[in-house]
Amino acid sequence: MLINYAVYLVIAVLALSIFASAIRVLREYERGVMFTLGRFTGVSGPGFILMLPYIQQMVRVDLRVVVLDVPSQDVISRDNVSVKVNAVLYFRVVDPDKAIIQVENFMQATSQLAQTTLRSVLGKHQLDEMLAERDKLNADIQEIIDLQTETWGIKVTNVEIKQVDISENMIRAIAKQAEAERIRRAKIINAEGEQQAAQKLVEAAEQMAQAPGSMQLRYLFSLQDIATDRSNVIVLPLPTDLLHALSHFSKADKA
Repeated sequence: MLINYAVYLVIAVLALSIFASAIRVLREYERGVMFTLGRFTGVSGPGFILMLPYIQQMVRVDLRVVVLDVPSQDVISRDNVSVKVNAVLYFRVVDPDKAIIQVENFMQATSQLAQTTLRSVLGKHQLDEMLAERDKLNADIQEIIDLQTETWGIKVTNVEIKQVDISENMIRAIAKQAEAERIRRAKIINAEGEQQAAQKLVEAAEQMAQAPGSMQLRYLFSLQDIATDRSNVIVLPLPTDLLHALSHFSKADKA
């Protein structure tokens, strides 16, 4: 009797262990890629799943957005400047069966693809574009990676370039370039101001030439402005008409 009870107990334990190994519970964000005798038979979940032990196997796949840090990459820009660039990649699995069947390790594959794409895309742009047009570069990198990972059942939602590191010598060169650019713009603005002022003076002279009395009025207003300061010495020029008249009279007296 004791032997029979022991046999029944062993059988019961084996049955419970087999039944326990056949039970799977998947969370809302998880899916199970099912294989029966090595062949893909579908995607299950979420919730309670009952499998055939030793006949069926299941691979869990997380559908949440994954944040992947792209290590710092050495990039040579189109204008031959060596920089270090790192980025962050956001993606999620949309087809669990493809993510398991089409690629051995989709996390590692996506990381390697992001690194090579980052170097390739940024190497086609100049340093100024890397610093000033990050939004455009992010969109270009995202489009390229997303196109290649589509066959793996992965959707790349966003790519962000975090930092562009350049050498100290290049930082000083950029600062000098920025200073020279500011000086150039200041000279251009000053020259444009002088050109506009000269144009206005020409227009004013043309208008005064059409009305000779306006020149006399301008002359009197100028004297009034100068006279407000007692320290100024005013020298009144003689009109040219008066000089001609005096010269005429002197010649008449000599005659």
